Amino acid sequence: MRVTILDDYFDTLRTLPSFAKLTGHDVDVWNDHVQDIDVLAGRLKDTEALVLIRERTQIRAPLLERLDRLRLISQRSVYPHIDIDACTRRGVIVSSDQHPGTPSYATAELTWGLILAALRQIPQQMRSLRAGHWQIGVGTTLRGRTLGIHGYGRIGSAVAGYGKAFGMNVLVWAREASRQRAQADGHAAAASQAAFYEECDVVSLHMRLVAETRGVVTAADLSRMKPTALLVNTSRAQLIEPGALARALRAGRPGMAAVDVYEEEPLRETSYPLLTMDNVVCTPHIGYVTREEYELQFADVFDQILAYADGHPINVVNPAVLERVR
Repeated sequence: MRVTILDDYFDTLRTLPSFAKLTGHDVDVWNDHVQDIDVLAGRLKDTEALVLIRERTQIRAPLLERLDRLRLISQRSVYPHIDIDACTRRGVIVSSDQHPGTPSYATAELTWGLILAALRQIPQQMRSLRAGHWQIGVGTTLRGRTLGIHGYGRIGSAVAGYGKAFGMNVLVWAREASRQRAQADGHAAAASQAAFYEECDVVSLHMRLVAETRGVVTAADLSRMKPTALLVNTSRAQLIEPGALARALRAGRPGMAAVDVYEEEPLRETSYPLLTMDNVVCTPHIGYVTREEYELQFADVFDQILAYADGHPINVVNPAVLERVR
Protein backbone atom coordinates (compact mmCIF):
# COMPACT_ATOMS: atom_id res chain seq x y z
CA MET A 1 0.00 0.00 0.00
CA ARG A 2 1.21 3.53 -0.80
CA VAL A 3 1.56 5.43 2.48
CA THR A 4 2.40 9.14 2.79
CA ILE A 5 3.46 10.92 5.99
CA LEU A 6 3.20 14.71 6.09
CA ASP A 7 4.94 17.31 8.26
CA ASP A 8 7.59 15.11 9.87
CA TYR A 9 9.77 18.19 10.39
CA PHE A 10 12.89 16.44 11.72
CA ASP A 11 12.48 13.11 9.88
CA THR A 12 11.85 11.48 13.24
CA LEU A 13 9.32 8.78 12.40
CA ARG A 14 11.77 6.63 10.41
CA THR A 15 13.94 6.40 13.55
CA LEU A 16 11.15 5.08 15.80
CA PRO A 17 10.94 1.35 16.64
CA SER A 18 7.26 1.42 15.60
CA PHE A 19 8.17 2.49 12.03
CA ALA A 20 9.05 -1.15 11.35
CA LYS A 21 5.31 -1.85 11.40
CA LEU A 22 5.18 -0.31 7.91
CA THR A 23 7.70 -2.76 6.46
CA GLY A 24 6.43 -4.00 3.12
CA HIS A 25 4.50 -0.82 2.36
CA ASP A 26 5.67 1.93 0.01
CA VAL A 27 6.21 4.93 2.33
CA ASP A 28 6.89 8.56 1.40
CA VAL A 29 7.84 11.01 4.16
CA TRP A 30 7.69 14.79 3.74
CA ASN A 31 9.67 16.95 6.16
CA ASP A 32 8.38 20.41 5.23
CA HIS A 33 4.99 22.01 5.82
CA VAL A 34 2.77 22.79 2.85
CA GLN A 35 -0.84 23.92 2.81
CA ASP A 36 -1.12 24.86 -0.86
CA ILE A 37 -3.78 22.58 -2.35
CA ASP A 38 -2.08 22.21 -5.73
CA VAL A 39 1.20 21.15 -4.13
CA LEU A 40 -0.51 18.75 -1.74
CA ALA A 41 -2.62 17.25 -4.51
CA GLY A 42 0.56 16.56 -6.47
CA ARG A 43 2.30 14.98 -3.52
CA LEU A 44 -0.67 12.84 -2.55
CA LYS A 45 -2.04 11.82 -5.95
CA ASP A 46 -0.99 8.16 -5.54
CA THR A 47 -1.51 7.96 -1.78
CA GLU A 48 -3.80 5.28 -0.39
CA ALA A 49 -3.11 5.84 3.33
CA LEU A 50 -2.27 9.29 4.68
CA VAL A 51 -0.55 9.73 8.05
CA LEU A 52 -1.03 13.07 9.78
CA ILE A 53 0.96 14.49 12.67
CA ARG A 54 -1.72 16.09 14.78
CA GLU A 55 -3.29 19.16 13.15
CA ARG A 56 -0.33 20.38 11.14
CA THR A 57 -2.09 20.09 7.76
CA GLN A 58 -5.71 20.95 7.00
CA ILE A 59 -7.51 18.22 5.06
CA ARG A 60 -10.61 19.84 3.53
CA ALA A 61 -13.02 19.03 0.69
CA PRO A 62 -11.17 20.92 -2.11
CA LEU A 63 -8.10 18.74 -1.50
CA LEU A 64 -9.99 15.50 -0.88
CA GLU A 65 -11.84 15.89 -4.17
CA ARG A 66 -8.51 15.58 -6.00
CA LEU A 67 -7.28 12.48 -4.18
CA ASP A 68 -9.00 9.64 -6.01
CA ARG A 69 -6.78 6.89 -4.60
CA LEU A 70 -6.98 7.95 -0.96
CA ARG A 71 -8.78 5.39 1.21
CA LEU A 72 -7.51 5.97 4.75
CA ILE A 73 -6.40 8.86 6.97
CA SER A 74 -4.61 7.59 10.07
CA GLN A 75 -3.78 9.83 13.00
CA ARG A 76 -4.24 10.18 16.76
CA SER A 77 -6.41 12.39 18.98
CA VAL A 78 -8.89 15.07 17.87
CA TYR A 79 -9.53 16.01 14.24
CA PRO A 80 -10.83 19.59 13.80
CA HIS A 81 -8.44 19.88 10.81
CA ILE A 82 -10.19 17.11 8.85
CA ASP A 83 -13.46 17.52 6.94
CA ILE A 84 -15.06 14.31 8.17
CA ASP A 85 -18.22 14.70 6.08
CA ALA A 86 -16.17 15.15 2.92
CA CYS A 87 -14.14 12.06 3.80
CA THR A 88 -17.32 10.05 4.20
CA ARG A 89 -18.66 11.26 0.85
CA ARG A 90 -15.38 10.32 -0.81
CA GLY A 91 -15.21 6.90 0.83
CA VAL A 92 -12.18 7.79 2.94
CA ILE A 93 -11.96 6.12 6.34
CA VAL A 94 -10.63 8.30 9.15
CA SER A 95 -9.00 6.28 11.94
CA SER A 96 -8.01 8.25 15.02
CA ASP A 97 -7.28 6.64 18.38
CA GLN A 98 -8.62 8.82 21.22
CA HIS A 99 -6.21 7.07 23.65
CA PRO A 100 -8.53 6.80 26.68
CA GLY A 101 -6.65 6.55 29.97
CA THR A 102 -3.27 7.53 28.50
CA PRO A 103 -2.43 11.18 29.17
CA SER A 104 0.27 13.01 27.28
CA TYR A 105 2.84 13.19 30.03
CA ALA A 106 5.04 15.11 27.59
CA THR A 107 2.46 17.91 27.44
CA ALA A 108 1.97 17.85 31.20
CA GLU A 109 5.73 18.13 31.70
CA LEU A 110 6.01 21.03 29.26
CA THR A 111 3.14 22.76 31.07
CA TRP A 112 5.10 22.57 34.28
CA GLY A 113 8.24 23.75 32.55
CA LEU A 114 6.39 26.81 31.26
CA ILE A 115 5.04 27.57 34.73
CA LEU A 116 8.53 27.52 36.20
CA ALA A 117 10.00 29.44 33.26
CA ALA A 118 7.41 32.20 33.53
CA LEU A 119 7.33 32.62 37.30
CA ARG A 120 11.12 32.52 37.64
CA GLN A 121 11.66 34.63 34.48
CA ILE A 122 14.07 32.02 33.12
CA PRO A 123 14.05 33.11 29.43
CA GLN A 124 14.37 36.78 30.40
CA GLN A 125 17.18 36.07 32.86
CA MET A 126 19.02 34.07 30.20
CA ARG A 127 18.73 36.92 27.69
CA SER A 128 20.02 39.36 30.28
CA LEU A 129 23.01 37.19 31.13
CA ARG A 130 23.90 36.69 27.46
CA ALA A 131 23.72 40.46 26.98
CA GLY A 132 26.34 40.96 29.68
CA HIS A 133 23.94 41.91 32.48
CA TRP A 134 23.17 40.23 35.78
CA GLN A 135 19.78 39.69 37.45
CA ILE A 136 16.80 41.55 35.98
CA GLY A 137 14.14 41.00 38.63
CA VAL A 138 12.64 38.89 41.40
CA GLY A 139 10.65 35.72 40.69
CA THR A 140 7.74 34.01 42.42
CA THR A 141 7.75 30.86 44.59
CA LEU A 142 5.11 28.24 43.81
CA ARG A 143 4.70 26.70 47.26
CA GLY A 144 1.55 27.91 48.97
CA ARG A 145 0.10 29.46 45.79
CA THR A 146 -3.14 28.35 44.13
CA LEU A 147 -2.89 26.35 40.92
CA GLY A 148 -6.06 26.44 38.85
CA ILE A 149 -6.79 23.58 36.46
CA HIS A 150 -9.49 24.50 33.92
CA GLY A 151 -10.55 21.16 32.48
CA TYR A 152 -9.79 18.11 34.61
CA GLY A 153 -9.03 15.40 32.06
CA ARG A 154 -6.00 13.17 31.62
CA ILE A 155 -3.43 15.97 31.23
CA GLY A 156 -5.10 18.32 33.70
CA SER A 157 -5.07 15.68 36.41
CA ALA A 158 -1.36 15.01 35.80
CA VAL A 159 -0.54 18.74 36.08
CA ALA A 160 -2.61 18.93 39.27
CA GLY A 161 -0.44 16.16 40.71
CA TYR A 162 2.70 18.11 39.88
CA GLY A 163 1.18 21.11 41.64
CA LYS A 164 0.63 19.09 44.79
CA ALA A 165 4.23 17.89 44.67
CA PHE A 166 5.35 21.53 44.61
CA GLY A 167 3.22 22.37 47.63
CA MET A 168 0.53 24.27 45.74
CA ASN A 169 -3.17 24.36 46.52
CA VAL A 170 -5.06 22.92 43.55
CA LEU A 171 -8.41 24.40 42.50
CA VAL A 172 -10.40 22.90 39.61
CA TRP A 173 -13.08 24.23 37.30
CA ALA A 174 -14.59 21.83 34.78
CA ARG A 175 -17.78 20.01 33.92
CA GLU A 176 -19.67 18.62 36.90
CA ALA A 177 -18.45 15.04 36.39
CA SER A 178 -14.85 16.24 36.11
CA ARG A 179 -15.19 18.39 39.24
CA GLN A 180 -16.41 15.35 41.11
CA ARG A 181 -13.39 13.34 39.92
CA ALA A 182 -11.10 16.16 41.03
CA GLN A 183 -12.67 16.21 44.47
CA ALA A 184 -12.33 12.43 44.70
CA ASP A 185 -8.62 12.93 43.95
CA GLY A 186 -8.36 15.32 46.88
CA HIS A 187 -8.53 18.66 45.03
CA ALA A 188 -10.92 21.53 45.64
CA ALA A 189 -13.55 22.58 43.11
CA ALA A 190 -14.35 26.24 42.49
CA ALA A 191 -17.82 27.59 43.17
CA SER A 192 -18.05 29.15 39.71
CA GLN A 193 -15.90 30.00 36.70
CA ALA A 194 -15.76 33.63 37.83
CA ALA A 195 -14.57 32.66 41.31
CA PHE A 196 -12.02 30.29 39.81
CA TYR A 197 -10.34 33.02 37.77
CA GLU A 198 -10.41 35.45 40.70
CA GLU A 199 -8.77 33.07 43.17
CA CYS A 200 -5.99 31.38 41.20
CA ASP A 201 -2.35 32.45 41.05
CA VAL A 202 -1.73 30.16 38.07
CA VAL A 203 -4.43 29.03 35.63
CA SER A 204 -3.60 26.18 33.26
CA LEU A 205 -6.00 25.22 30.45
CA HIS A 206 -6.55 21.53 29.74
CA MET A 207 -9.56 21.03 27.48
CA ARG A 208 -10.13 19.57 24.07
CA LEU A 209 -11.21 22.04 21.42
CA VAL A 210 -14.81 21.24 20.50
CA ALA A 211 -17.77 23.48 19.71
CA GLU A 212 -18.67 23.78 23.40
CA THR A 213 -15.17 24.84 24.49
CA ARG A 214 -14.32 27.27 21.70
CA GLY A 215 -13.93 30.68 23.36
CA VAL A 216 -14.86 29.25 26.76
CA VAL A 217 -12.27 31.52 28.42
CA THR A 218 -13.63 35.03 27.97
CA ALA A 219 -12.19 38.51 28.29
CA ALA A 220 -14.26 38.86 31.46
CA ASP A 221 -12.58 35.78 32.95
CA LEU A 222 -9.12 37.13 32.22
CA SER A 223 -9.99 40.54 33.64
CA ARG A 224 -10.78 38.87 36.97
CA MET A 225 -7.29 37.41 37.31
CA LYS A 226 -4.77 38.91 39.70
CA PRO A 227 -2.14 41.28 38.27
CA THR A 228 0.46 38.82 39.63
CA ALA A 229 -1.24 35.77 38.07
CA LEU A 230 -0.08 33.53 35.21
CA LEU A 231 -2.24 32.06 32.42
CA VAL A 232 -0.81 28.91 30.79
CA ASN A 233 -2.15 27.36 27.59
CA THR A 234 -0.70 24.13 26.22
CA SER A 235 -4.07 22.93 24.88
CA ARG A 236 -5.49 25.04 22.03
CA ALA A 237 -5.42 28.79 21.39
CA GLN A 238 -9.08 28.83 20.36
CA LEU A 239 -10.17 27.98 23.91
CA ILE A 240 -9.65 31.69 24.61
CA GLU A 241 -11.88 34.36 23.11
CA PRO A 242 -10.08 35.74 20.00
CA GLY A 243 -7.63 38.51 20.87
CA ALA A 244 -8.64 38.49 24.52
CA LEU A 245 -5.34 37.28 25.96
CA ALA A 246 -3.18 39.96 24.34
CA ARG A 247 -5.63 42.67 25.40
CA ALA A 248 -5.77 41.32 28.95
CA LEU A 249 -1.99 41.22 29.25
CA ARG A 250 -1.75 44.81 28.06
CA ALA A 251 -4.33 45.76 30.70
CA GLY A 252 -2.30 43.99 33.40
CA ARG A 253 -4.67 41.15 34.27
CA PRO A 254 -3.23 38.57 34.23
CA GLY A 255 0.31 39.79 34.66
CA MET A 256 1.93 36.95 32.72
CA ALA A 257 1.21 34.23 30.19
CA ALA A 258 2.97 31.13 28.89
CA VAL A 259 1.64 29.61 25.67
CA ASP A 260 2.52 26.73 23.37
CA VAL A 261 -0.43 27.03 20.95
CA TYR A 262 -1.63 29.65 18.46
CA GLU A 263 -4.63 30.43 16.26
CA GLU A 264 -2.65 29.69 13.09
CA GLU A 265 0.19 27.19 13.04
CA PRO A 266 3.00 27.08 12.17
CA LEU A 267 3.39 30.64 13.44
CA ARG A 268 6.05 32.52 11.49
CA GLU A 269 4.84 36.10 11.94
CA THR A 270 7.36 37.71 14.29
CA SER A 271 5.01 40.63 14.96
CA TYR A 272 2.38 38.28 16.48
CA PRO A 273 1.32 40.16 19.65
CA LEU A 274 2.27 37.55 22.23
CA LEU A 275 5.76 37.19 20.74
CA THR A 276 6.44 40.88 21.31
CA MET A 277 5.59 40.94 25.03
CA ASP A 278 8.25 40.64 27.73
CA ASN A 279 5.75 39.10 30.16
CA VAL A 280 4.97 36.12 27.89
CA VAL A 281 6.89 32.89 27.42
CA CYS A 282 6.16 31.32 24.02
CA THR A 283 7.09 27.90 22.64
CA PRO A 284 6.22 26.50 19.14
CA HIS A 285 3.64 23.80 19.99
CA ILE A 286 6.15 21.34 21.39
CA GLY A 287 3.97 19.90 24.13
CA TYR A 288 3.79 16.46 22.52
CA VAL A 289 7.10 16.66 20.64
CA THR A 290 9.31 14.11 22.38
CA ARG A 291 10.65 10.81 21.06
CA GLU A 292 8.79 8.89 23.73
CA GLU A 293 5.49 10.57 22.92
CA TYR A 294 6.01 10.04 19.19
CA GLU A 295 6.62 6.32 19.73
CA LEU A 296 3.48 6.05 21.84
CA GLN A 297 1.37 7.90 19.29
CA PHE A 298 2.66 6.40 16.07
CA ALA A 299 2.57 2.84 17.28
CA ASP A 300 -1.21 3.42 17.32
CA VAL A 301 -1.24 5.30 14.02
CA PHE A 302 0.67 2.54 12.22
CA ASP A 303 -1.50 -0.17 13.83
CA GLN A 304 -4.50 1.56 12.28
CA ILE A 305 -2.89 1.23 8.84
CA LEU A 306 -2.19 -2.46 9.40
CA ALA A 307 -5.76 -3.03 10.54
CA TYR A 308 -7.09 -1.34 7.41
CA ALA A 309 -4.77 -3.37 5.18
CA ASP A 310 -6.05 -6.51 6.92
CA GLY A 311 -9.62 -5.53 6.08
CA HIS A 312 -10.67 -4.67 9.63
CA PRO A 313 -10.26 -0.90 10.19
CA ILE A 314 -10.16 0.27 13.80
CA ASN A 315 -10.82 3.54 15.66
CA VAL A 316 -13.05 4.70 12.81
CA VAL A 317 -14.52 8.14 13.55
CA ASN A 318 -16.82 8.15 10.49
CA PRO A 319 -18.42 4.67 10.63
CA ALA A 320 -20.97 5.62 7.96
CA VAL A 321 -18.14 5.39 5.44
CA LEU A 322 -17.90 1.64 5.99
CA GLU A 323 -21.19 1.15 4.16
CA ARG A 324 -19.85 3.11 1.18
CA VAL A 325 -16.61 1.16 0.87
CA ARG A 326 -18.13 -2.34 1.04
